[in-house]
Amino acid sequence: MHYLKAGQYTYLAGEINALYHEAAVKMGVSDSVQNILYVMREKGDRCLQSEICKLTGISRQTINSAIRKLEQDGIVCLEQGKGRNTIVCLTDRGKQFASETIDPLFEIENHIWMEWTEEEQEQYLTLTAKYRDGLEKYLKALL
Repeated sequence: MHYLKAGQYTYLAGEINALYHEAAVKMGVSDSVQNILYVMREKGDRCLQSEICKLTGISRQTINSAIRKLEQDGIVCLEQGKGRNTIVCLTDRGKQFASETIDPLFEIENHIWMEWTEEEQEQYLTLTAKYRDGLEKYLKALL
């Protein structure tokens, strides 16, 4: 067994998550708010609430609570989508807030990404997807 290598991956993933948490603290937002705003900026300032849950991996209950708080603060507004779908939209205030809290993360990530060769970028995406798929496969068999 290669527990050392898997442990190194887990350690690195934990360190990366800790860095994003540190960024959230510096920006004065919770991790869940950071994740919600990140997805919304990536999706063009509006997104289905169910898609936010799927893309962040955060529970529906946590996302719902964070969105309600953002709505109270005037950062987002909700629109009724088709059926039971709720669309979360950044308000003008929310767009300004996200430009101050989330856009700097995009800039950092893009800067790092551009330092890599095209081959390194492709390799990273391929191996990360392969790891995700393997994890999903083996967890399904376990559970």
